[in-house]
Amino acid sequence: MTSTTDAAQSRPVQQTVYRPGHPLDLMQTVGMLRRGGTDPTMVIDGPRIWMTFRTDAGIATLCLRQDPDGIHASAWGPGAEIALDDVPRLCGAEDDLSGFEVSSHPKLADAARRNPGIRLPRTDRIFDALACAILEQKVTGMQAFGAWRHLVTRFGERAPGPTPRPMFAAPPPEVWRTIPSWTWHRAGVEPPQSRTIVHAATRAPSIQRALQRASDGAERDRALASQPGIGLWTAAETRLRALGDPDAVAVGDFHLAHEVGFALTGSRTDDDGMLQLLAPWAGHRQRIIRLIFAAGIRDPRRGARLAPEDHRNR
Repeated sequence: MTSTTDAAQSRPVQQTVYRPGHPLDLMQTVGMLRRGGTDPTMVIDGPRIWMTFRTDAGIATLCLRQDPDGIHASAWGPGAEIALDDVPRLCGAEDDLSGFEVSSHPKLADAARRNPGIRLPRTDRIFDALACAILEQKVTGMQAFGAWRHLVTRFGERAPGPTPRPMFAAPPPEVWRTIPSWTWHRAGVEPPQSRTIVHAATRAPSIQRALQRASDGAERDRALASQPGIGLWTAAETRLRALGDPDAVAVGDFHLAHEVGFALTGSRTDDDGMLQLLAPWAGHRQRIIRLIFAAGIRDPRRGARLAPEDHRNR
């Protein structure tokens, strides 16, 4: 690790290079964490991924770029050293593929051959992932991403470093608890979701401890689903993004069961059917889902796109 000075920002910048001992596709691995094209916490700028987040030492901005030599990482802010230490985990270094086998399914085998660098990232930012997942409950991605952008840019903290556009670290749980009702409304967040986030924010330390102690996905689901307003879909999304859980399956998703059914059998299915189809890959079910999406196998949409109505008073 080296330390230099970024003249544009007059701040120290630290740098390192991570050289994984396995194939790694940075965009397919870390890129999946972005919450839409206007995510204030993450920007994909050509070959670079910019992220900003909180660490125990303070805010950090992290920039990742891949070339044949490895993953080049630069970091700014008081949390820069921690951010660089976490780069291997973020890039899927702890993602264990032991026992994963798809040779019996030609489409999956071809997808795995074409995409050897897909890994599951781990951020360990459990509350951030949980808050994002709650915002995505029962709404379109466009609505959820808009709410995330509105709340984070208003209540988060401006990121250090020469970011390609203004970026913000998400607010800590104690700030989420103070957001007034009218601001949730203006962000397009319904009362059930805002109440769930506020309650989770009051319990954030205990939720963090419970998930870190949990030995498997079922135990993590129980810890999360014991909180009001959090079900299996929200738990799975949190497990996937914060913990890199290779077995997380978002039961209750509007499209996922259809996509998995179409990819594996050529026909749509429901949640029960999806779980049956994924059962042979227990322990790696999320990995199968990632391969399906990477392969571009899509169930043709049959209806008009949803045009959400906005009933807010501006």
